[in-house]
Order: sequence, then structure tokens, then C-alpha cells
Amino acid sequence: MNKIISFLSAVVLLFTVQSTAVAQTDSLVSVSAKATPLNDSMYTLQYHVQVKEGWRVYGNTPPVEPLGDPITNGPSLLIKLETLQFIGKNGMQYSATGTKKKDAIFQSAIILPNNVDASIVVKIKGFQPDTLKTILDVQISKGNEFYEKEIPVSIFLVNGKKVQGAEILLPASATTPPAGACGEAAHDSKKSSAWTVFILGFLGGLIALITPCVFPMIPVTVSFFTKRSKTRKQGIKNGLLYGLSIFLIYVLASVPFHLLGNVQPEIFNSISTSPVLNLIFFVIFIFFSISFFGYFEITLPSGIANKADSKSGLGSLGGIFFMAITLAIVSFSCTGPILGTLLVGSLQGGAWALTMGMAGFGIALALPFTLFAIFPQWLQSLPKSGGWLDTVKKLLAFLELALAFKFLSNADLVQHWGLLKREVFLGLWALISLGLALYLWGKLHLPHDNKGAKISVGRKIGGLAAIAFSIVLIMGIFPKNAGYIKFLSGFPPPSHYSLFANSTDDNRGVHANVVNDYQKALALAKEQNKPILIDFTGWACVNCRKMEENVWTDPAVSNYIKDNFILVSLYVDDKAMLPVEKRFKYTSKAGTVKDINSVGDLWATFQAENFNQVTQPLYVVISPNQNLLSNPVGYTPNVQEYLSWLQCSVAKGK
Repeated sequence: MNKIISFLSAVVLLFTVQSTAVAQTDSLVSVSAKATPLNDSMYTLQYHVQVKEGWRVYGNTPPVEPLGDPITNGPSLLIKLETLQFIGKNGMQYSATGTKKKDAIFQSAIILPNNVDASIVVKIKGFQPDTLKTILDVQISKGNEFYEKEIPVSIFLVNGKKVQGAEILLPASATTPPAGACGEAAHDSKKSSAWTVFILGFLGGLIALITPCVFPMIPVTVSFFTKRSKTRKQGIKNGLLYGLSIFLIYVLASVPFHLLGNVQPEIFNSISTSPVLNLIFFVIFIFFSISFFGYFEITLPSGIANKADSKSGLGSLGGIFFMAITLAIVSFSCTGPILGTLLVGSLQGGAWALTMGMAGFGIALALPFTLFAIFPQWLQSLPKSGGWLDTVKKLLAFLELALAFKFLSNADLVQHWGLLKREVFLGLWALISLGLALYLWGKLHLPHDNKGAKISVGRKIGGLAAIAFSIVLIMGIFPKNAGYIKFLSGFPPPSHYSLFANSTDDNRGVHANVVNDYQKALALAKEQNKPILIDFTGWACVNCRKMEENVWTDPAVSNYIKDNFILVSLYVDDKAMLPVEKRFKYTSKAGTVKDINSVGDLWATFQAENFNQVTQPLYVVISPNQNLLSNPVGYTPNVQEYLSWLQCSVAKGK
């Protein structure tokens, strides 16, 4: 236990130290820069770096080769040029010569003055933006203190041109549907997502109830209320207050996320599709699964639990509320992974979806405590705690392990690394399912298992189900058998993200006229006199894959889209960088300024600014003249309903 607490404390300390380092480094270094034109395409970039008195600046001794050709040699500050459009000429020049010496940090280091100028000549190929974005890497020390900071530096270019955000705002006619337009009765994707998350949260709460951390607490807590209450009426009142307190604790935990939504409307989509965060979630869920397997326990520091428990002896209402907080803390080792799954699964739906999910979880967790307080005689019908609770916990371990690879897959998809192709992902899930079957049959032994114990009929049936699921996954690996795993649509990578080089599957399961460029789609629409079907989608969007694999593949829908629309799919989570000439700062209708640097930045802002929605999928139909023909619709799993909306949209354009 102490080891786990020490580990968590070390993690917290690490983040604290990193945060402090960033703050101190910002206050220790100041940078100014300018660009002097040499001709129409060449500039001298000049940086002045001032470090606080008493600190020393390190030079970078190895050559730096971001472009294939060295642009810095010998002692230098490291200046990173943002794109391959820039080529350094003649290396870096300095106002002072660095001195090679030994110090408290390095055995051999190049030390520059704390007030130093550096310059480099660059040639810009092609389009010249009005501002050149560079990054200055500064390494400084004082005694045994050492910090490294990458400082973004934007430099105005005399010969540059202002990049306009022409693709962001559509004409006003494109955002106002005609009178009587179809689509009014279609799904509100936000409401649908929120209620779906509520149900998932409720189911998560029910699962949490049958974990070893929560289930034994039910009779203990209810008995406490019944014995401490002078009358049955008071016992019922205390039980209701306790259940309400549990509900409020989990709902209040979602309040900070409502503040995030005020920053940018698409912030939750950015969070949920962030490669860095998905990798962090991957590591965390692996950590959770190892804990659930029984190799160690995850607990919050005991001091927190002790403080909450000590407050539970206060007056009636306050004491009951702190009893609920104590339950939330001591059950964290079992509820934490479930809540973590709920958190990352609801981010795309926004703050209200998360609140709905936490509300569902809180209701499910509070319900038995309240009901058993009202009807204490029901306690006699509760099954006794025993080994089955450990089985439930280890079932959750296999589930957490499978979900971990989903987060790794999200990062892989948005970055296009090619690590977890569809077949690899399904193969890993098949192995996890096979491992679950072996555990349920007693062939795979995990910590705290009772070797030689009799395997119940339920475990045998569960093992058969796991084997069957594993076989289905293996069959689904092959493209011709994709129909076997349609029920998993959205979890594995899309069918085109495949190891089979000769696979003929289209990247959206429809046909070859899908494009990923709005301007190209607009030109095709005018050329062929067809309306545009805009598909706002995402690489990590589960419901998008369900629509593509279950609705768009229906022959009636597929043929109708092919014959009547120019289909353009715009990926709001694509992290690919835009060409330098297409990057710009955009001021939204709300007055916030945002850097449009990636493909995802462009299309997420395009969706939010024109259609006031940030959830995916979202389907929009506009004419070749960019007039909105119908109300946009979101996730619509009913084939006939979706087809009717498509047909109505086309009719409005005639």
C-alpha cells in the first residue's frame, strides 16, 4: 500500500516540478526577433536573447539537421524552423563566441553570455506568409538548477502576404434552411449523445455496485443508518439524504468541464482526439487493468480518506454528506477505472453529456443504499460477499485492457502512424477474449485465485461466450467476413485502414466520388449540377464509423448518394498540418482568436462557425451555390429515416 501511495505521490511531484519549471523559465528568459529582407525571397532572422543575471546559456554542440542540411554547427541556440519551406544558408552566426568549460550540470559544455544575439539567413520557397513562426530552444542553468524551454517566436515578414480564412465562413444563405425544410424531426445529436451517456453511466454504476469495493459497503452502511436512527421515519430520511449526497458528489465532479466549454466550442473534441491524451489514457488503462488483475491496489492517500471519515461524525446533514464522500474515496480503486472510461467516452458530447453520465452513475450507485435503507428487510436477500466479487473485478480487468487499445488506436488513426491497422486491432482483442476464456475456465491463474477451486457453471458458460467472441473477431479480420463484426462498428479502425494492400474497400464504405477537399467538392458540384453532402466526421468518431458501415453500405442509401450528391468528408480531428500558405489566425463570431494550423482546426472551425454544432457525425446538404437545402442531421442509425432525409434534401434543391 505504501509503495502505491509513494508512486502516486511521485507522479504528482513530477507534474508539480514540470509546471514550476515552465513558470520559472518563462520569467528567466526574454526573446525578441526581427527579419531583415535581403531580396524578394531571402531574409536574415535576428534573435536577441536576454537571460536573468546569474544564469548561463548553453550552446548546442551537435549539428542540427531538421531539413536534411545542417543549419547550425558548433555552439548555438537551437532555432527550429516550422516547415520544409525554409532553408538555412551559411549556418548560424553569433554576437559572441561560446566558451567550452565544465560546470555543475555537464562535464563539457559550451557556455554563451547571458545576453546573446543569433542570426541566420533563410530562403523562403513559394508563397510567403506575413508572419514566420519559429521556435527558439533555450537551455539555461544556475548552480544545480537546469531548465530547457521551447519559446515560440513569430517574426513579421516585409514581403509576406496576409493569409485569409476564406474557407471558414460560408455565405449567410448557406446557414439558413428554406422554410419547411426537412430534417426538423431528425436526431438532435447533442441530446441523443447526452442521454446515451446517461444510460452508459447508469450501467457503469450498476457494474460498480458488484465490485469488491462497493458491494460489501451496502449492508454495513444501511445497518449503520437503521441502528443510529431512533425511528423508521428518521432511518428512511437519512437513507434518502445519503443517496442524494452520493448523486450530488458525482454530478458536482463534472462542473469544471463546463468551464472548459467557454474557451472554444470544439474543445472537447480536441481533448478526446488528442494523440498525447489518448496515449496517456492508454497507459492509465493498462495501469488500471493490471491493478484489477490483482497485482496491486490503487488507492488515494489515506490522509484524504481519514479526513473525510472524521467529518462523517458531524451533525446530521453534514455528517451524512461526508459519509458519502468517504464512500466515493474508499471505493475509488474500483470506481476510478469505470469513471475514467465514462469520462473519455463522453468528451465528444461536451460538458452536459459528461454531467448526464455522472448523474447516471451517481443514481445507480445511490439507489441500493436508499432502497435498502427504506426496506432494510431486503438485506436478507442479498448474496453473500465471496470469490464471485473477485471474478467480477478481473472481468473488468480484461475489459479495461481492451479499452486501452482503443485509445492507442485513436492516437494511431489521427496521426496516421499505421501501428494498429484493423487486423492488428482485431487480433489483439481476440487474444484478450481468449485470455478471458482461459481465466474463466481456471486455466489462467491470476493473483488471489484459489487454485483447484471448482469452476461454476456460470464461469464455464462465460468462457464459451468469450471463445465464441474471439472466433468472430478472427473471422472479421478478413475483408470478405466484415459483416460478422458489424455490431462492433466504430470500435475497430475503419475497413480501409487495413494490412490488405489490395483491399477494394472505400474509405467510407460507399463509392469512389468521395472527396476530402471542400473547394474541390464545390467545383465538382457546379460542374455536375449536384448538391453537396458534407460529412463532418472524425478518425476517432465511433458513431461516424457506425453510419459508414451500417447505413451508408445499405444499397438504397449508397446508390442514392452516388447518383444525387457530391460527397465530401471533412475530418475535424485530422492532425495533418496545412501548407504554410493556408495557415492563419481566425477571429470567431464570438470574438475569440484561434490559430488554424491543421486540417482538423480548419474543418472543426468551419463546422462550428457555420452550423453552430461541434458533434460528429453531422450531415449537411447545400446547393452548388452554397444554399442550405435542409436542416443538418446528426447520428441517424435508421436507414429509412436517413434515406428519407436525403431524398427530401434533393427535392428542396429542385
